[in-house]
Amino acid sequence: MRGFRYDTAVLAQFPAIRGGVILARGLQNGPTPPDLRDAFNAEQRATLARLGDTPLADVPSLAAWRRAFSAFGVKPTQYRSAPEALLRRLTKKGDIPNINKLVDLANLVSIRYALPVAVFDTRATTGMVTVRFAAGDERFTDLGADEVTPPEPGEVIFVDEAGLVSARRWCWRQSDQSAAREATTDAIVTVEGLHETATGDVPAALADLVALLERHGRGALQWALLSPENPALIEDVA
Repeated sequence: MRGFRYDTAVLAQFPAIRGGVILARGLQNGPTPPDLRDAFNAEQRATLARLGDTPLADVPSLAAWRRAFSAFGVKPTQYRSAPEALLRRLTKKGDIPNINKLVDLANLVSIRYALPVAVFDTRATTGMVTVRFAAGDERFTDLGADEVTPPEPGEVIFVDEAGLVSARRWCWRQSDQSAAREATTDAIVTVEGLHETATGDVPAALADLVALLERHGRGALQWALLSPENPALIEDVA
């Protein structure tokens, strides 16, 4: 049974969480096509204009992730949330490089809403993926690394039923096994928010992701909005 859910302990500490989740099968990844590359480049220019001189720490959605990281014992300026790291790259370097279709469309939506968007390849995943506090005995392999390391006890992780971690420090970094590569066909796509307007921003971001995946990924999609009242999405295999 494949799916995605929030653990009750995480929901109790972070009741503001809103998640958009897509379960995808049969995706077609590959090099970023010209129209998607143009749209991504245009979004980068629009994001830079929208941010102007605003410090990233003052962006409400990013500030909310900083507070969350601090709440589970992580220094948010040492380990920056994925959207903050992406926007930091954009504001300092002027652009974000193309990687592949799935990564680029996720990054496009991430910078548009300043929210963490992740595409998790599920080839190595066993059963449900749960967002929960780490016990410290789970297995994580950093991007580009061979060494398996455990997460710190108490940090928020994405982990499957076999103890394989897809993401550490909630939305800090994905694992090497879960990275979306050109051979990726089955994936879990997530977008999350903790800020005051997440109830509107996350559904809008999810709609954008669904539209982009339908156009460029061409797979079978199942999606839902998650919250403390609706904490899980289980794949419909009928």
